Amino acid sequence: MKKVNDSDRNDELRPEYDLSLLKGGVRGKYAKRFREGTNLVLLSPDVARYFPDEGSVNAALRSLVGVAKAQLRHAH
Repeated sequence: MKKVNDSDRNDELRPEYDLSLLKGGVRGKYAKRFREGTNLVLLSPDVARYFPDEGSVNAALRSLVGVAKAQLRHAH
């Protein structure tokens, strides 16, 4: 497969995008986690305030799963 040079590409970026704000990104930062099957989820800032780390998010979700299972058992 032939590599495409940057100069050969059509520039389709909208003029309102400021590329100077995109500096510092790391290509493939989460590639290893993705390959391992880890789900990455972005929390909204108002929700993230209540969860300082991944352990607290997992604990809350496990609790919610337990409540949901109990509700299903009582519904039948």
